[in-house]
Amino acid sequence: MATGPGPAGGATDLRVSVCRDPRAFAALAPDWTRLHRACGPATPFQSHAWLHSWWLSYGVPRRLRLALVWRGPELVAAAPLMRVLRPYPVLVPIGGAITDYADVLIDGRADTGGEVTAALARAVRRAARGAVVDLREVRAGAAAERLYAVWRGPKRRLADSVCLELPGLPMDGLIARVGSSRGQRIRSTLRKLDAAGVTERDVPAAEVASAVGEMLRLHLLQWRGRGVNPEHARARFAEHLGRAAALMTAAGEAVVTEFRRAGEVVAVNLTVLSPGLAGGYLYGADPDLRRAKVDVNTLLMRHGVRQAAGGGRATLSLLRGAEPYKSHWRPSAAANQRFLLSGGPAAPLLLLRHAAARTRAAAAAHPRLRTFHAHLTGRRPPRPTG
Repeated sequence: MATGPGPAGGATDLRVSVCRDPRAFAALAPDWTRLHRACGPATPFQSHAWLHSWWLSYGVPRRLRLALVWRGPELVAAAPLMRVLRPYPVLVPIGGAITDYADVLIDGRADTGGEVTAALARAVRRAARGAVVDLREVRAGAAAERLYAVWRGPKRRLADSVCLELPGLPMDGLIARVGSSRGQRIRSTLRKLDAAGVTERDVPAAEVASAVGEMLRLHLLQWRGRGVNPEHARARFAEHLGRAAALMTAAGEAVVTEFRRAGEVVAVNLTVLSPGLAGGYLYGADPDLRRAKVDVNTLLMRHGVRQAAGGGRATLSLLRGAEPYKSHWRPSAAANQRFLLSGGPAAPLLLLRHAAARTRAAAAAHPRLRTFHAHLTGRRPPRPTG
């Protein structure tokens, strides 16, 4: 692993570059992994395993734009971006719609005076070359907030998707948060899970690709006839998820768990992991489990609690979406952020994109938030007017 000057280095020894070569992206794995671990706010979705695997399955030739900052031989900041051309040139994060949190990476130890963040802003500007930079799904507290703060030029901030989070407490602590009546029902459900004889097995990295295939089979089976996300049925998604999950499991950035009953695999779950966060990304469950009165949501929540509290992680993220079943646990709603950045010549395009984003947000985000609030309070959401 490459090493270089420590935090004492200054702005003059920083070098910025833009990587457009997918082969060079692959070769960055050791440097990227070191940087990912040195960036405190980073989530598992900024790991090299996730991003490079996504590029292999979804990337478009000649569109890669990695904005990089080096101090000597050491990578100290990176923005994983790609160029899209319609309806006008824009740089967007690698990872696309299947990635719950996007961010840049900044080595906090190397950026004591903010010079690394300033250099990353220069690298992003060079990568954009007049295009608008549209950073979506940025989690609160992310490193991209520092990039936004130092950006010189037109910029706008908006709310993005709603994510739900629970504190990384043991199960008893989470039950105490929901009130005595609901807590009693949860404890009863947990006893029924134990009586049902469902066991857990964390899948070793060498078997993850096969387990992910089984997870997707069960996922499509459980959603049959109920409007499954079409992307989850596509070969590119299965290819990416199997490859990324295997690499992330080997690195401690994910865990794939099989749930068995009477010796048969009845559910499979993928949880992504970082030092501060555990997030349930996707699962598949045999519909017969529900017919056998096994509460799948409580089963998965218990598993998530073990990953969060058991691993000393402060947050159990339920990731994007305010589905009704999540509200049973009284999670907190946290909106991701969206940052729009541009140089002066692209300012009209930034304003156009900002206006379009606000229009979509008014139509989509507000009803979702009202519905989530209604589930938490037990009230029916107001009927739309007009």
